[in-house]
Amino acid sequence: MLLLRRNKLRLAAAVDVSTDGDLKERGTMFSRKLKRLKEYIIHWYHVAKSIRQLWIHQEIDRLRKSSRYQDQRSLIPFGAKVYSQNDEDGIIREIFTRIGVTNKVFIELGIGNGLENNTLALLFNGWKGLWIDSSSKSVNDVKRHFADIISKEYLQCIETFITKDNIDEVISSHIRYEEIDLLSIDIDGNDYHIFNAITCINPRVVVIEYNAKFTPPILFCVDYDESHVWAFNDCFGASLKFLEINFAEKGYCLVGCNITGSNSFFVRKDLVGNKFLEPFTAENHYEPARYHLTGLSSGHPASYGTLVRSFTMRRS
Repeated sequence: MLLLRRNKLRLAAAVDVSTDGDLKERGTMFSRKLKRLKEYIIHWYHVAKSIRQLWIHQEIDRLRKSSRYQDQRSLIPFGAKVYSQNDEDGIIREIFTRIGVTNKVFIELGIGNGLENNTLALLFNGWKGLWIDSSSKSVNDVKRHFADIISKEYLQCIETFITKDNIDEVISSHIRYEEIDLLSIDIDGNDYHIFNAITCINPRVVVIEYNAKFTPPILFCVDYDESHVWAFNDCFGASLKFLEINFAEKGYCLVGCNITGSNSFFVRKDLVGNKFLEPFTAENHYEPARYHLTGLSSGHPASYGTLVRSFTMRRS
């Protein structure tokens, strides 16, 4: 009996060892399969991104071939992305090619993370300016990574929540010029109200977001709400027709929009001449909401170091 009991114990122990070994082997096989699955998913994710980029570029090229944009005064064919969200960089460059620059000073309200906005590219061309944003993280990141540029007084970056009551004071305490070349506004809500409240500067060009859901001739503008925060719905900004009419009263002409229907471009009337496509109306320049084209790539991902580590060579 004792011998039989010992044999059973030995057999049980052998089974336990065998079971442990099988479990370890299965665990190793599962880990390998999981790793291969992860690699497979990452591979096809990048393939999908490449296909999407190819499609975006092809779709933009197709749109630009429209007869509507063949007039040499149209801005759409000049759209290009360096650091802007879409094709705004190229349009801004073309506007100043036509009207020239004065002091090369900009102000941008709403700067994103500092790597995707309408004025970062201008810093590569010797411009100076002021960035204003309400995000502590964005402003702190900019101040940390662009410390050298800020110390050389090419860029100022301040954190504040912009209102009609404080915008003039904020600008005038940082910008000594009355006339500046460019003002860009993208604060997802009170954009027009803030522009209308500015009296301390006289921008030659204004870039301002519009709400493309409201096609011409609809007059739409959200009521001013000092505490407004965009809720990722259609309650923001103003329609292009509203901006056209009200900017005209301030002495500006609507000269174009970008191809994704995100931003509109206004030039001061005394600078327009015959350089831009008439009539300067929303009906002529409206671009529908093509937000599916947002995400256009412009080479490798942006980094803070690119501007800082090319500063000396750009001035040598």
